[in-house]
Amino acid sequence: MIKEFRNFIAKGNVMDLAVGIIIGAAFTAIVQSLVHDLINPVIGQILGGIDFTSMYVVLSGDVPPGSSLEVARESGAAVFAYGAFLTAVINFLIIAWVVFLLVKGVNRIKDAAVEKGEPVPAAPKGPTQEQLLTDIRDLLKTRGV
Repeated sequence: MIKEFRNFIAKGNVMDLAVGIIIGAAFTAIVQSLVHDLINPVIGQILGGIDFTSMYVVLSGDVPPGSSLEVARESGAAVFAYGAFLTAVINFLIIAWVVFLLVKGVNRIKDAAVEKGEPVPAAPKGPTQEQLLTDIRDLLKTRGV
């Protein structure tokens, strides 16, 4: 079992996946900083100086007017935190866009490598259905069936 596990871990795909997860986590931190530190302040200025991430509506409970989202949550009130949700949507869209651009770039590089490289030989064709049926018939004849 340990040998199987070692072989599984040593496979290139597992290592590639691990590297991808680590880079993805680091990239997520960069995107979150981009959204929180650069995009949200601009949106806040457009909306009149409002802190975009702290936008919420109190559904039930007592929250002092003008309190931050953290204070509202700590007070135990039920809040509809649409600003935090919009921030998550912006994070997702940025990450999805960058991943799209990366995949597009990698595909372009792969296509260029295939075009410049040797032509890929066609897979050998197998026998047709008629040839297989003819061979089966001939085998049955030789066996006397």
